[in-house]
Amino acid sequence: MLMAHPAVLKNLIEQYETLRILHAENGSAEARQRMDDVAYTLCVSTGTRDIDAALIAARHQLPGARTEDDSLLPV
Repeated sequence: MLMAHPAVLKNLIEQYETLRILHAENGSAEARQRMDDVAYTLCVSTGTRDIDAALIAARHQLPGARTEDDSLLPV
C-alpha cells in the first residue's frame, strides 16, 4: 500500500477538523460536502473505511506519533 506523505496527512486532518467545526456551527451543505470529500480522501490515504479509523491511522503516521499503544498502561 502506498503511504501518504505526513505533510499531506497533517493538512487533511486540519481541514477535516476545521470543516467539522464549520458544519457544527452553521450546518451548511457546502461545508458538509467538503467535509465528506476530505473524509473520503483520508480514508483512501490511510487504507481505512471510516473517518474515525482514518484519523487515528493518519495521526499515527505523523512525525512524533507514539508507536506503542499505551492505552492499557496505568497512569
